[in-house]
Amino acid sequence: MPVPSESELIAGAAALIDRCRDGGLKIVTAESCTGGMIATMLTEVAGSSDVFERGLVTYSNDAKKELLGVPKGLIDRHGAVSEEVARAMAVGALAAADAQLSVSVTGVAGPGGGTPEKPVGLVHFAAARGNKLLHEQCEFGDLGRNEIRRLSVAQAFVLLDSLV
Repeated sequence: MPVPSESELIAGAAALIDRCRDGGLKIVTAESCTGGMIATMLTEVAGSSDVFERGLVTYSNDAKKELLGVPKGLIDRHGAVSEEVARAMAVGALAAADAQLSVSVTGVAGPGGGTPEKPVGLVHFAAARGNKLLHEQCEFGDLGRNEIRRLSVAQAFVLLDSLV
C-alpha cells in the first residue's frame, strides 16, 4: 500500500466530510499512535465543523481509562495495542461525544516499542455507529513512524466511510 501524501489525506477527509454532511452525521475520534493526526486531517477541510465533533488523543493507558472508559482489566489482559482495546475506545468515544460515528486507533508506530507479538507497524482500528462496531488490524511493517501514522489515518477514513 503506498503511503499517502498530506494532500491525498486531506482529499480523503474532504470526501468523508461531504458524505457525513449529506447524511447528517458527526464524527468523534479516539487516537493513540496517530496522536491527533486523524483530527488534524479532518479539520484541514474548510467547513469540517459541520461534521467533526471532537477528537480525543488518548496516548497513555490512563487517558484511555479516564477519557474513554476503557476498563483497566481489558488493557491488563490484552495490552493497549489490541482488538479489544480498539473496540472499547470506539465505544467510549461515542459515549463521550454528541456524535453518531467514531473511529479509534491504537498501535505501534515505532521506531521502538515493538515486540515479537506486537511488532512495529501493527495497528488496530475500530469504528462504531449505533450498535454496529467494526474492527480492522493492519500490519504495515517497520516503514518509519510518519509513514505508519499516515497509513493509519488513511485506513481510519476507509473504516469510517464504510459506516456512512
